[in-house]
Amino acid sequence: MDGQPLMITRLLIVATLASAGGLVVGGCGAKTGSGSVDYSVSAQKNYEKGLKELEKKDWVAASKYFGFIKSRFPYSKYAVLAELRLADAEFGAEQYLEAIDSYRLFIKFHPTHEMVANGYASYRIGEAYYKQLPSDFWMFPPSHEKDQSATEDAQTELKAFLDKYPDSPYRERAKEILQAVGRRLADHEWYVARYYWDRGKPMGTVLRLRRLLERYRGVGYDQEALWLLGRAYVAVDMPERARLAWTELVQKFPQSDRANEARDAIAGLGPKR
Repeated sequence: MDGQPLMITRLLIVATLASAGGLVVGGCGAKTGSGSVDYSVSAQKNYEKGLKELEKKDWVAASKYFGFIKSRFPYSKYAVLAELRLADAEFGAEQYLEAIDSYRLFIKFHPTHEMVANGYASYRIGEAYYKQLPSDFWMFPPSHEKDQSATEDAQTELKAFLDKYPDSPYRERAKEILQAVGRRLADHEWYVARYYWDRGKPMGTVLRLRRLLERYRGVGYDQEALWLLGRAYVAVDMPERARLAWTELVQKFPQSDRANEARDAIAGLGPKR
């Protein structure tokens, strides 16, 4: 493929930096703080200390306090809360898969708990999926060129949360994350559509653009997608569908440069059949 020389160059750079000690690959999660603890004689006091360690982002110390509560005060109400906060500590330490499992178990075993009823645990699952998504780094291919399975998982979880918890205080943040997830998926659809178009495969372009417009309208690609969709329809000898795409472009974005091009293109199609 056309991107192979660039990929090889990137890999050579990565290997060079890694051998020189300039790059750390992989990680064990974000850890801050000393991890030291001073246990108290009551579940409540230990829980309060654990919360303070969460605020300080000392995930190790927080986990120790909450684990101590579960083992020493298993019948206390704080033992249940400690289960949830252990998941929070895993989340904070960027151990997202473990956090997802812990939140799911909390929901399973405590379905009537207020932190389940208000959507908190479910929201955190969606957020954890989102946090796992790779960020762009100049040495590697852009994230929109990669497989989007994890992004789709994040979208599924966030949509499920929004459907199930209409009154949750975490809805607005979930909507913001879902919008960012949708943008990433739209980036991928646009990349694939352009990939097909640049390689003379207009039907592949049509299919990806239709999917983009069906699922991810309003994230920034509508004008360009409708313009290219019309061109792709012409290329596969479907002029009336091209007319529909360009007409929609003109109606929705009448002042844009693409709308002017679309008007000319429609005129070039001649009268409707």
